Amino acid sequence: MNFKRITLVLLFSLLTVSQFSFASQGKKQSGKVDLDLVFIGNSITYGAFFKNPEKDAPPVTAAEILRKKKGINSVSFSNQGRSGLTTVDCLPSNGVFPQVVEAAAEIHNNPLHLLVFSIKLGTNDSAVKGTNGAPVSKEDYKKNMKVIIDALLVKFPHAKVVIQQPIWYSPNTQNGATYLAEGLARLQLYFPEINSLVAGYSATHKNQVFMGDTKAFGYFEKNHLTDLVPEEGKQGTFYLHPNKKGAAKLAEFWAEAIYKIIKIS
Repeated sequence: MNFKRITLVLLFSLLTVSQFSFASQGKKQSGKVDLDLVFIGNSITYGAFFKNPEKDAPPVTAAEILRKKKGINSVSFSNQGRSGLTTVDCLPSNGVFPQVVEAAAEIHNNPLHLLVFSIKLGTNDSAVKGTNGAPVSKEDYKKNMKVIIDALLVKFPHAKVVIQQPIWYSPNTQNGATYLAEGLARLQLYFPEINSLVAGYSATHKNQVFMGDTKAFGYFEKNHLTDLVPEEGKQGTFYLHPNKKGAAKLAEFWAEAIYKIIKIS
């Protein structure tokens, strides 16, 4: 009797594995991908300057763009952008990280879907003062990003991570926090650190951590008068947050970067 029961259990297990494998192959053979996206970032990601972030924030438009791409079957997403966020805020020891994990688990409830984290952090890290941990050195920025990504990959071992390069802001930016030319210079020191971080993961986590968009910084520097919101600060009119046109353009950059890694994978 025990032998028969063991045999039945083993047979059932084999059938279950076979069905799962068949389903996975079916997805690959059809060329269709179901995406679960989690966007991590600051007020730019959140869409703080819009009356309806649920409609106009960059993650919303990026998801819409991806839904129309060849080979994409469905896109679910969660916008985990928060105003003022730094890499320090997102460390596993702080309160934001568990919320991100919870949001990811909520939308990623099908193991056949591809889970992608899109991370754009650094603007608030680069501030001279006024944000949590600022100013964050380039070394600490890289270290913090690695801790965050490592923790995400422990929680979601099959996930992919795309690091989106932070965008340009005017060198007179000063609101509740102080950024100025010093912050803008520091922000650009983060870019080689992101490249180094991605290169390191290529050895330890092949095809899991990718360089995302690198074009938006230059685009907004060139087009800040038409694509960024003019804001009044202590140093005059400054430019930091995308307007509706700029948010749509930023979404294009992010969507293209995410789509590229899907094709690479």
